[in-house]
Amino acid sequence: MLGCVRIATVRQIAHAVTAQESDGRSYVRRAMAELAERGLAETNGKDGRHPIWNLTAAGQKALADGNELPPRPKASTGANAVKAGLGPHGIAVTDTILAIGRNHLTDWQVEVNHSIKQTGLSFTTDAVLAQPTDTSEVQLFELDNGTMTQARLAREVWDYERYAGHRIWEGTRGTIGHTYPFWQRHRYTRSTIFPRLHVVLAGLPERLLDNRRQALTADVRGITITVWVNTLPRLKRGEPWYEIGTDDPHRRRARYPEPPGR
Repeated sequence: MLGCVRIATVRQIAHAVTAQESDGRSYVRRAMAELAERGLAETNGKDGRHPIWNLTAAGQKALADGNELPPRPKASTGANAVKAGLGPHGIAVTDTILAIGRNHLTDWQVEVNHSIKQTGLSFTTDAVLAQPTDTSEVQLFELDNGTMTQARLAREVWDYERYAGHRIWEGTRGTIGHTYPFWQRHRYTRSTIFPRLHVVLAGLPERLLDNRRQALTADVRGITITVWVNTLPRLKRGEPWYEIGTDDPHRRRARYPEPPGR
């Protein structure tokens, strides 16, 4: 589990690896203490009173050597994020992953970079779920733990549209006379539509989260990618998502002009 989500508390690990109707925290505490003794896991901070666990570099190597997960050579252990004070955000991301469903645990990657060198656009998606459908191979998840301004949150969502709208010329050095979406040629090659973006709001009283949801809906009105939004409390209760953006590749192409030819 720590190889997938990077950081988690005993409560979260118990929820993922033990039967739902049982309290497996005592078992998990003993297991984590044993991993710590072997130098495979450690704590570098707390979420309230609860230690936050992450793999060590040795633990990550042992996981890779055992072929338990697909190779992820650039994945970090999560320790630096906790030391930098980002533990609460990471714990909320883990809560989001568990709320979607623990049966999909090994299909997740966290802190996935999306960038376009030619334009300088670069951002990190909090979590990506590899769950192929007929039209898309992944789902994207962005979490706000109540620490961003509303304007910054809206800019981050619009970054996904800018990423989806960038096109490149086909052929070596762009010599063929038509273009393709950058994301479809270089990132999600088995998808026919841009992956759905899920925005999860957390870290504040539920009334304030609902206010942020309504404000975000207004701030991204007219966006040309599919965007769903929910609050973490509603997500944990199994309540439905709100759709605040719809995929529209034709309108998106009109909004982002063709790149200069070579």
